[in-house]
This record gives sequence, C-alpha cells and structure tokens, in this order.
Amino acid sequence: MTTIEAEGSGAETGTAPGTLTHEGGAVHGYHHQKDEHLKRLRRIEGQIRGLQRLVDEDVYCIDILTQVSASTKALQSFALQLLEEHLRHCVADAAVKGGTEIDAKVEEATKAIARLLRT
Repeated sequence: MTTIEAEGSGAETGTAPGTLTHEGGAVHGYHHQKDEHLKRLRRIEGQIRGLQRLVDEDVYCIDILTQVSASTKALQSFALQLLEEHLRHCVADAAVKGGTEIDAKVEEATKAIARLLRT
C-alpha cells in the first residue's frame, strides 16, 4: 500500500514515496479515525469468530451464509470508507502539489477500486 510523502523520494527517511511524515512515523488518510476503524475491525473480527462458532456448532448452511453475507458487507463498507479517506487525503494532497504525482495517485486509486470490484 502506498502513501504520500511530504518531500523527497523517501530514501532519506526510509519511507515510501508519497508518505506524509511526522515525529512518530507516517500519517495516513485514516489517521484521524484510527480508533474508530480499529473498533469497527474488532466488530468484524467478532463476526468472523461467530462464523467459526456456527460451523463448529453445525448450524444450518443458509444461516451461516447469511452471516457470511453480513461479514462481507461489513468489510466492503470498511474498504469504501478507507478508500474515501485515501481520496480525500492522499490524492487531494497530490493534486495540490501538482506535477505527475497526481497521475500516479489516481492510477493507484483506480487499481484499488478495481480490486474491490473483483471481490
């Protein structure tokens, strides 16, 4: 996963090109909602553990599939939120900077969208 860099190629700091940095490391588009994202991912993790329990308890197939669908939707929703934050933060930052970086960020986002659509 690529991020945005405030200056330079990243070689001097060991960060990926395009990474905004601060004293503790990289700042990504999701940084301001990190706690909310972690809470959401823990809920999704609970759903997956619930699926394991359903299989372990020999629950009816359709009931398990219903829960698989709910878990899938939760992950898709999380992915869309993360994509929106990437567009607002990383792509917008590249647009402000100008140059060819915006083209790379748009291509990167387009490929991420394509991967999401394949799932």
